[in-house]
This record gives sequence, structure tokens and C-alpha cells, in this order.
Amino acid sequence: PRPERAVFIEMLKTAIPYYEFRHVIKPGLTGWAQVKYPYGASIEDGMWKHRYDMYYIKHQSFGFDFKIILHTIRVVLAGLGR
Repeated sequence: PRPERAVFIEMLKTAIPYYEFRHVIKPGLTGWAQVKYPYGASIEDGMWKHRYDMYYIKHQSFGFDFKIILHTIRVVLAGLGR
């Protein structure tokens, strides 16, 4: 998962059960949540991104990382990101 802004971490930890588990692995430059969920800054957006992060943690592999990289390239080249 991509790192979250420090100002939001405490707020998200209190609002989202098991939020701290996303910190079990080192953050990266991109993530499953970043390529599958649109930009968002609300608590509800954080909850959805947390679901994607937990999915990544459960299914992490070289193949999955490669898939995320391909999705990231598509998002950047197609101008789908924000």
C-alpha cells in the first residue's frame, strides 16, 4: 500500500477497524487501492482503500505486484489518475 499522509493516520486508525494492519508491509510507490479506487480524501474513501490494501496483503506475490505495475502504467498513460 502507498503511505497515507501522517495527519490522517490517527483519525483513520480510530475510524477503521484493523487499520494498523496495512502497516505490516513496507509502503510502495503505488498500490492496488490506488489503481482500483478513484482519488478520495474522506473517511469512507479510506475504508474502501483499506479493503483493497487488505486484499493486497492477503494475496501479495510477484505476479500481483507486476499486475499493479501494469495497471499503474495504464492509469498514468491514459490520464486516468488525478
